[in-house]
Amino acid sequence: MPQYGSGLFVSIAHLIRGLFGGTTVTADVVMTVINSLIIWALIALAALSLILLERKVAGWMQLRTGPNRLGPRGWFQTVADAMKLLGKEDIFPAAADKWVFGLAPMFVIGLSVMVMAVIPYGKGMVPVDLNVGIFYLLAVSALTTIPFFMAGWGSNNKFALLGGMRAVAQMISYEIPLVFSLLGVVMITQTFKMSAIVNAQSHVWFILLQPLGFVVYTIAATAETNRAPFDLVEGESELTAGAFTEYTGMRWALFFLGEYANLFIVSAVAATVFLGGWQGPFLPGWIWFAIKVLFMVFLFLWFRWTFPRLRVDQLMHFGWKVLLPLSVANILLTGVGIYIYQLIYPAIGG
Repeated sequence: MPQYGSGLFVSIAHLIRGLFGGTTVTADVVMTVINSLIIWALIALAALSLILLERKVAGWMQLRTGPNRLGPRGWFQTVADAMKLLGKEDIFPAAADKWVFGLAPMFVIGLSVMVMAVIPYGKGMVPVDLNVGIFYLLAVSALTTIPFFMAGWGSNNKFALLGGMRAVAQMISYEIPLVFSLLGVVMITQTFKMSAIVNAQSHVWFILLQPLGFVVYTIAATAETNRAPFDLVEGESELTAGAFTEYTGMRWALFFLGEYANLFIVSAVAATVFLGGWQGPFLPGWIWFAIKVLFMVFLFLWFRWTFPRLRVDQLMHFGWKVLLPLSVANILLTGVGIYIYQLIYPAIGG
């Protein structure tokens, strides 16, 4: 039986097995479909909510009115935008590589679904609780450079190609410090399992033990999601919409959906690894997880509407000459701290 996490998801799996008379293959297929539908619904809900939240936060920070026409306080504006995009014409450029051009946005959102399957949303609410959860998450996340380059190459447009090449250079460069920033937590817990990492924070959150790792992760995650001040993939002043220049309608919307899905993912990973996940007093675990994710989302929105865009050379310089040495130093300090703790702990324990 595949690992469907624990608690709620295991209960659903057992219920399905009972309904199908214990047939393993059928129950596994049905459970996989249910998990996929839940994750798709979560992505759609997160995207609609985060787009509205970003517009409201941007309006508040820039002292201007955000969406205020459709629905109470403009809450239905993102729904109206989604309906509009669904009705737009799907245009393929005459010179584009149609297969590469068409598949790129599907890969973007597909990879987001694969990553969200291993995130613990609360105690006993892990769709697939892999023993190598962190490793799987980083491996799948690293593949997101491919659809961006596919979009740039398949469009047969110079602006799109430059945007795709920027995406590859930027995301590969910042992937390394991002991975290293998480290694400190893995060294402390001796596990890649995300639910076990959350359980290890029952007494102290790892942001207190790994403050440098948290800072490096936050900056690298901002670059990985191609958000300001690292939004060079679609630098409007020189590349129009970058890798997405030739896309219209729902295919363009899938890139937009993928951006906000990735924003949710990096915030959820930060909440899980550094902020204790579902750990917290009085309230249910999933509420604590949602509060921590919203805190991280607000932090990323704050960055976007505060800092100006970096130049390409500044972006690469900062990644390789600042973040990478800091992430390596964090690993070294963590190793020294673990060694000292192992020397002292037997004396303390008697």
